[in-house]
Amino acid sequence: MKKILLIEDNIDMRENTAEILTLSNYEVKTAVNGKEGVEAALAWKPDLIICDIMMPVLDGYGVLHMLSKNEHTAGIPFIFLTAKADRGDFRKGMEMGADDYLTKPFDDVELLNAVERRLTKAEMMRKEFKRSLEGLNEFMSDARSIDDLRELAESRDIRKYKKKETIYSEGQFPNGVFFISKGKIKTHKVNDQGKELITGLYKEGDFFGYPALLEEGRYHDAATTLEESEICMIPKDDFNNLVYRNAEVSRRFIKMLSDDLQEKEEQLIKLAYNSVRKRVAEALVTLANRYRKDNEASFSMNISREDLANLAGTATETTIRTLSDFKDEALVDIKGGTITVLNYDKLAGMRN
Repeated sequence: MKKILLIEDNIDMRENTAEILTLSNYEVKTAVNGKEGVEAALAWKPDLIICDIMMPVLDGYGVLHMLSKNEHTAGIPFIFLTAKADRGDFRKGMEMGADDYLTKPFDDVELLNAVERRLTKAEMMRKEFKRSLEGLNEFMSDARSIDDLRELAESRDIRKYKKKETIYSEGQFPNGVFFISKGKIKTHKVNDQGKELITGLYKEGDFFGYPALLEEGRYHDAATTLEESEICMIPKDDFNNLVYRNAEVSRRFIKMLSDDLQEKEEQLIKLAYNSVRKRVAEALVTLANRYRKDNEASFSMNISREDLANLAGTATETTIRTLSDFKDEALVDIKGGTITVLNYDKLAGMRN
């Protein structure tokens, strides 16, 4: 049974609306003002929130703002109720992230249609999709049905890249967002002296290149393949339609952007304060965490010493010496360009 939180200060409207929803087989909890509504949403985690705009203590805009800032409630579908038919109210609510808008008075059919529509869309976007081209097609198919978008699958560009081939360069304007169907990708920056730092690692099933699109600016780094890869590009216009017309998709990409930012902040702290030995160990751990498959007991990867050094933020020669020490300590095995992690726990727990 789906749970609906109704926040409404008018007792007649609150009781009548709750009765309609209850008779339609929804579990309903009510709140008489915005403050109580926020508390109920945080404690109860409803599947959908219906909220009046004009209320004492905390109005509907304040409720939406507070809940959208909390990771546990940000994805809950939100329907505004108001006695006003002013387009300014409608526009403000939608710009803040509301999913729908009902103007009082409304009948039971309008209410139930809006509720069912939002619950169905939310359920579609919460589905777990395979991190593969098949999963991307399924994801786009559902997104297309939600927003009546153009045929994204047919317009998507699919291309094979060789190892060490550039996908995009720093300073370019983006034409789309990329999805990895097969392979491994690095993003990286180069300073004035030509020294490179790897800023991100991506694998099969990952999106990349979207921060520049969300910022509507140029790429802040470059992207290059670490091995032969197959990349799908979702055109810029289709991506913008997907993000800006669907709040749940937008939240997904913002969450990924937030995670990327957190990773980069942690990387900067490690580069500033960790020893070279610990940085090389953490680079190996990062590779294992990113690329080791669930069914693999150990982790091996063919990676150049230069790329490993760029990930660790140290000189290539220093990385080579440190790897030699790790091999002597039986932490890794090295055969040609392939490095095998033998003792993940010791590398992960290495002291500074």
